[in-house]
Amino acid sequence: MFNPSRDQVRNFFIEAWRKHRAREVLTPLESIAADLILLHPEYHALLEDPEAVTREFAPEDGQVNPFLHLSLHLAIEEQLSIDQPPGLRAAFEASQARHGDRHDALHDVLECLGETVFTAQRNGTPPDGAAYVACVMRRATAH
Repeated sequence: MFNPSRDQVRNFFIEAWRKHRAREVLTPLESIAADLILLHPEYHALLEDPEAVTREFAPEDGQVNPFLHLSLHLAIEEQLSIDQPPGLRAAFEASQARHGDRHDALHDVLECLGETVFTAQRNGTPPDGAAYVACVMRRATAH
């Protein structure tokens, strides 16, 4: 099973962005990462900073970790591609129809994924796929 270190994950995104900017050939996964980075112009300068690999992003300082954010986006893209957990793709499509914007819908899914992982960690249980999908669907149908 693939279990990259923090630095490997960060270097993956930095390198995917560098290759995209240099118009080099990207692997399929790097291409997805570059597309996600394009959706987040607020991260471009960071991904071009050589010190980014070692930078700390403290939640107590109100900082969002851009590498975690992009990693969650990447995980969601994989989940959507295989509809895992089952029903996620339909819930996402409902969210996308509600928002009229794919990126906004992805952020709904991202929020639900974060809640699901947090709950699983807090309870010491595996992530609840059905609760995850239900969360996305609730957001898709909220008024």
